[in-house]
Amino acid sequence: MHTTLTYGDIKAAAGRIAGRVRPVALSPVEPGAFHGAGHDPLDGGPDETCEVWLALEYMQHTGSFKARGAQNFIQAHRDAGSLPEAGVAIASGGNAGLACAWAARQQGVRATVFLPTTAPAVKVARLRGYGADVRLVGVEYAEALAACEQFTATTGALASHAYDHPLIAAGAGTLLEEIHRQIPGLDTVVVAVGGGGLFAGVATAARHHGIRTVAVEPENCRALNAALEAGRPVDVPVDSIAADSLGARRTSAMALHAAQQDRVHSVLVPDSEITRARQDLWDHRRIAVEHGAATALAALTTPDDRTPERDTPAEPVTVPNRGYRPARGEKVAVVLCGANTDPGNLAHRITI
Repeated sequence: MHTTLTYGDIKAAAGRIAGRVRPVALSPVEPGAFHGAGHDPLDGGPDETCEVWLALEYMQHTGSFKARGAQNFIQAHRDAGSLPEAGVAIASGGNAGLACAWAARQQGVRATVFLPTTAPAVKVARLRGYGADVRLVGVEYAEALAACEQFTATTGALASHAYDHPLIAAGAGTLLEEIHRQIPGLDTVVVAVGGGGLFAGVATAARHHGIRTVAVEPENCRALNAALEAGRPVDVPVDSIAADSLGARRTSAMALHAAQQDRVHSVLVPDSEITRARQDLWDHRRIAVEHGAATALAALTTPDDRTPERDTPAEPVTVPNRGYRPARGEKVAVVLCGANTDPGNLAHRITI
């Protein structure tokens, strides 16, 4: 398995999953909505500083971008004649497991999903609704993963992965292809990073088109950022409100390679701003997304210590640990990547 993703991988994935996933919808944000620190980020404003679009990928099948990679993974193996009778197997209590089960059902393939016994009952029910054989093992993900590995070794089932596989990442990269077609002259794409599958795919496609990629992580959930500092993937502590979807302890080598290329910026945002961005999406647009999806938007809305005259810079500004400031007239797409969340806490504002 190669760990360096190419644009050819993205194009091949786009051909495989055409007609099997929902094309991403894009929604423009009012001019001036991101003008300066302290401004209500989705309430509009008098000054047009940059052009911002929200990529509504949370409307994808299974509620997240993961459906793209899952479809590409299974279809590629079907095309190669390497789909075993035992089907596919994955250890994941999150969006990857749901996507794998959904794609397997679409392709008429058996799916076995390993979850810890602590997995929410609603998620177990949804997986079974997709026809998956759900195995509850242990109390932690690591135990479920070990059971999945044993299962694939003994049954010959095809092992899938939540993010660390070129077919999974290439499928995710098709999202940027669709965004690029709909926004001529796009300058920048902003994407949240967990294990790095979505980021690696999007950044690879973006680099081909000369588009900047801003990789956003929570301050205390920074596997990619730490890997860039160390020059290699390293384990990091995970402590963030967005850890349910961005809580990888180590990024993939594939994601690190993509991040080391030109036109990629790594930024960190605090949990308080992630929560605020998520709440603002609900208050002003009635969009309910995961904290992981709101992490991308928080890169644009996190206040910083710049002086007022730099509120609308002539060139984009990456502020260490304090997000990303687009330049005047810059065209930016923010990926809202998933909506598998409990919306109950959006009825009132939350403070951290």
